[in-house]
Amino acid sequence: MSMSQEHLREELGNFSSIICLKAIVTGVEEALGEKTAAIALIAAGRQRGKKLAEDLGLADKGSEFAVEDVIEKVRHTLGKDGTRLCVIDKIEQDGEAYKVYTRETVCSAGEPQGSSRQCTFTLGAIQGFLEAFLGKRLRGIQTESVLRGGNYDILEYRVLV
Repeated sequence: MSMSQEHLREELGNFSSIICLKAIVTGVEEALGEKTAAIALIAAGRQRGKKLAEDLGLADKGSEFAVEDVIEKVRHTLGKDGTRLCVIDKIEQDGEAYKVYTRETVCSAGEPQGSSRQCTFTLGAIQGFLEAFLGKRLRGIQTESVLRGGNYDILEYRVLV
């Protein structure tokens, strides 16, 4: 049984408050500084995403499936029926680049309009999943934010050569 399916706590279950998660993020930023915290949060997200792909049996399956074939599994696993990390509306592939359209990310939740908050953990989680699935290293960046006038938090990934 994968960690995401088993009950880690008898009474409280597997889910925690988004408010507590945001407190962890801001506390890490305060302790380490914004840039160092971003590196740590992206790395933590990458590890989570990689484990997620492994748990779903999708690691190193990029040559067997088109990205479109796994979008529903990713949506389900990260969305409202899964971990509730974010909603993924679509993933566009352009050669070896991927553009992921997300909304309701944990990173943007509760932030005021105009906030400089980046989707570090979410960016890392999707990156780790894609890296495990494709068997390739990626570089991810956030190119649009719902906090700064966008309709989505857009996360773009390019294959590193």
